[in-house]
Amino acid sequence: MESFEQLFVTTELGWPLLLALAWVVGEIGHRWTTLPRISLYALVGFVCAQLRGTLLPTVGDNTGMLLANISFGLILFEFGYRINLRWLRTNPWLGATGLLEATATFLVVYALARAWGAPTLTALLLAALSMSTSPAAVMRVVNEQRCSGQVTERLLHLAALNCVLSVFVFKVVVGFWAFESSGNVWHAVSSSALVLVASALLGSVFGLGMPALLRHLGPASRDSTVAFAVAVILLVGITHAFKLSPLLAALAFGLVARHRRIVLTQTQRNFGALGELLAVALFTYTAMTLEWRRVVAGLGLALALVVLRSLVKVVCVTALARASGSSWRKGALTGLALTPISVFVILLLDQTRYLGIDLLDQLAPLAAATLLLEFVGPAVTQRALRRAGECRDMEEA
Repeated sequence: MESFEQLFVTTELGWPLLLALAWVVGEIGHRWTTLPRISLYALVGFVCAQLRGTLLPTVGDNTGMLLANISFGLILFEFGYRINLRWLRTNPWLGATGLLEATATFLVVYALARAWGAPTLTALLLAALSMSTSPAAVMRVVNEQRCSGQVTERLLHLAALNCVLSVFVFKVVVGFWAFESSGNVWHAVSSSALVLVASALLGSVFGLGMPALLRHLGPASRDSTVAFAVAVILLVGITHAFKLSPLLAALAFGLVARHRRIVLTQTQRNFGALGELLAVALFTYTAMTLEWRRVVAGLGLALALVVLRSLVKVVCVTALARASGSSWRKGALTGLALTPISVFVILLLDQTRYLGIDLLDQLAPLAAATLLLEFVGPAVTQRALRRAGECRDMEEA
């Protein structure tokens, strides 16, 4: 007969306990501190990950990973749906701003890592991942604070450019590593270029197919939330089965669906209660993957990386703010709002495990930087959008 302790250590009970704890801390902490709930979910996840042998689930648990990827897929779909490609064509300076700040971030972080004594491959990976901005954190803050305005829209579009560029460069670096390790050109190409193309195409097919199906079934206003949620879950499952990129596929799905003229109503933001629940799992689980020993080992370089990365983004976005039709003040606030990185980086690294390498184990500075920005990043975005006067909850306070 199982003991009482063995019965409660199971994942089946562990995850409900962890989600309940994270939600309670997030709600109470948000009311006391006004910090974003996702920062508090992450705090719970990180602390619980250090309590080994307790009633809570362990790191690497398949249930947590599945919930995290489904949640991230839903957020990326909505994130892609908010991007207007016509705006980038109308205002090419905005695209130039994204290219400038992403490229400058890559070069500065690479130089910093090499000066710190990091190997070339490690420096390239750090630089590629530092280009990104976490769409999950940005979307949660924007939706939670009900933000709208010029800074918010520029933030979303620049974050999307950052993500695409970061995924592209990261896959190229991983392909280079695969070629160096195996000497197999096909293995290198299949782990980079083919993954990018296939993921984007798969997401585009979903983006074309779902609107057509909804039009065939009738009015989309009642059923589109459930239909798109089911489609995203299916898309994430397919990408995992074929070792593609769920990040790029879900983003492409949202982009194409937007331009097929399917309209999501205000009540469908965040995918309602389903999205709220899965967000708790997402930010809790990703913080659980960060181990204290990794954080301590890379803390020095991580602090320098976080400061330089933020400085580069603020300077670059501010420098081109007037040319792109904004003010320098709004440019600086947009650059600050690009601070979050964590969820995007952790899930992107997790997708490389099928290559037989745990990159997060080799990138201790990235683990430390990710932990810092897991807590601080959403709060910085929140404060920047508040300073821009684009948060509706300020008007209701």
